[in-house]
Amino acid sequence: MTRTKTILALAAGLASALTLAGCGSKETPKKDPAAQARAVTVVRLEPRAISGALSASGTLRPREEAAVAAEVSGFRVLRVNADVGDTVRAGEVLVQLDPALLQAQIAQAEAQSAQAEDQARRVADLDGQGVLAQEQIAQRRFQAQAARANLRDLQTRLAKLAVVAPVSGVILERTVRPGDLSSGGGSPWFRIARDGQMELGADMSEDDLARIRVGQAATVTLPGGGQAQGTVRIVSPQIDAQTKLGQVRVLLPARADIRAGGFARAVFADASASTLALPETAIRYDANGAGVMVVGDDNRVKHVAVQTGQRGSGLVQIVKGPPSGSRVVQNAASFLLDGDLVKPVEAGAAATQPAAPQPAARAK
Repeated sequence: MTRTKTILALAAGLASALTLAGCGSKETPKKDPAAQARAVTVVRLEPRAISGALSASGTLRPREEAAVAAEVSGFRVLRVNADVGDTVRAGEVLVQLDPALLQAQIAQAEAQSAQAEDQARRVADLDGQGVLAQEQIAQRRFQAQAARANLRDLQTRLAKLAVVAPVSGVILERTVRPGDLSSGGGSPWFRIARDGQMELGADMSEDDLARIRVGQAATVTLPGGGQAQGTVRIVSPQIDAQTKLGQVRVLLPARADIRAGGFARAVFADASASTLALPETAIRYDANGAGVMVVGDDNRVKHVAVQTGQRGSGLVQIVKGPPSGSRVVQNAASFLLDGDLVKPVEAGAAATQPAAPQPAARAK
C-alpha cells in the first residue's frame, strides 16, 4: 500500500507541473490604446459672429433740457405753482410775480397816453396853417407815440410776470421760493426735461464706435437693475484727440424709473463681428491664466495658453492662441492631461450618428 500511495503522489505532482507549464506558455493579450481612449466632444476654432459683445457705460441725462427764469427784474415772487417731478405743459404758469407795482404804473401810463392822444388829435389838421408852429405840432405827435410805446412796454412786462414753461416735460430742478426777488439774466429757476425723455451718453473707442449706427437697438440696464429698450440717436462725428474716445447717445423712453444723473450700461444686441471664437465652456482657467485643450492629428491633447477678448452669446473671442481650424475640447472641465489619447467627436456629430442596430426579437 505504501508503494502504491507514493506512485499516485508522484503522478499527481507531475500532472500539476504540466498544468502550470501549459498555463505559463500562454501570452497575456495586449490592450489596444485606441480602444481605451476616452471619447470627447471637440469644436473647431473658427470665425464666429459674437452678438451682444459690444457694450458701453455712461450717464443718463435729458435728451433736451429747457431752462426757465424770470425775464424781468425787481419783482417779488407771489406764487410757485410747480415742483420737482411735476409734469408740465408748454405755456403753463410756473411762477407768478407780484403785479401790484406794475399795475399802478400801467394805470398812470394809460392816463398819460390818453392825454397825449387827445393833444395829437387837436393838431391833426393844422399842418401848414400857421396856427401853431410846425415844431409844436410834431412834438405833440411824438409825445402821443412815446406814450403809446411806454404803455405797450408796461403791458408786455405785466405779461412777463407770469413765468411759463417753454416746453412740455418733467421738472428736474427748482430753485425758486415765494418771496424771492426776480433778476433778469440770473440763474434758472427750473430745469425741465423736454417730453420727459432721457438718453444715455456713453464714451466708446474709435473701433467700437465704427460698429454703431444711428437707429441701432440697445438694451440699457438701469441703476436699479431694470432694463429699457433704447435706440441710438447720435454717433459722435469726432474722436477726442486726447482720450481717443467718441460718444454715442442712446434715446430711452419716458419712464419714471429712468432718472437723470444715474449710471447705466447699454448692450448693443445686434452689433456683431466675425472673429475667431470658442464656446465659453472650452476655456480653462488656472493660475497661469486662460487656456484650451487642443486635440492634435494624433488624437492626443495638449494644453495651449490663450488670450481672450470680447464675450457675448456664449462665445469668447480668441485674440491669441492656437491656429484657426484647431480642434479644441468643448468641455474644459473634462479631466484631461497633456498627452492623453482621446476619441474626438465633432460637436453635433454625435447627434447625427446612426443608432446602433437592435438585436432581433426571438421567435416564441
